[in-house]
Amino acid sequence: MSRAERLLALVQALRRRRRPVSGADLAEELQVSLRTIYRDVQALVAQGAPIEGEAGVGFVLKPGFLLPPLMFTDDEIEALALGAQMISSRADARLARAATDALAKIGAVLPRDLADHMEENGLLVAMSRPEIADTVDLALLRAAIRNETKLRFSYVNEQGVRTTRTVWPVALAFYDRVRVLTAWCELRTAFRHFRADRITDAEDLAQRYPRRRRVLLKEWRETDGLAERPRLSA
Repeated sequence: MSRAERLLALVQALRRRRRPVSGADLAEELQVSLRTIYRDVQALVAQGAPIEGEAGVGFVLKPGFLLPPLMFTDDEIEALALGAQMISSRADARLARAATDALAKIGAVLPRDLADHMEENGLLVAMSRPEIADTVDLALLRAAIRNETKLRFSYVNEQGVRTTRTVWPVALAFYDRVRVLTAWCELRTAFRHFRADRITDAEDLAQRYPRRRRVLLKEWRETDGLAERPRLSA
């Protein structure tokens, strides 16, 4: 890799760790010599990177350090472009527009060759089956998740039974054909999953639910697991 890519990889390796990491471990991860690590650390510090530590002790990157977008690698640029395409094809219009705007901001500061690569990356998102249309504004669900506020809506389950639910939304999953809201349901006093194409009359109650979302998300992961197919609401 080029020196610029190596410096970026070094920053990323430090950013992933909260505790000091030895130069030897960094050298092994980046597949370079220990001397190269020491030299690259000095170069980053000279450029303003808040790296603390020393040889024989370990290095740590203080929070808040950002690298300019022009330091993206080819793989990272392709990942961003592909991710934006996926968002555009599976998310609500507002989030799709945000993805496009974000790519435009990145492209504006990239060197011309990298910007061209982002625009003409050759990666496409194909839909295997037609999507099922949502009956709720996903932007409303996302805002409630972000703000940790209660939602109330009407829901029709797989048996066709309609109920009114008040929930604490914690996550929104984007599958190939449907979107699924994960939430703590006050009616069932348990975590439930609601398909966005079965939710109607949704309303943000503007009431903070009594527990933090990160705690609820952890509990959901422990009870349902991310690898399992979610159990839809009953």
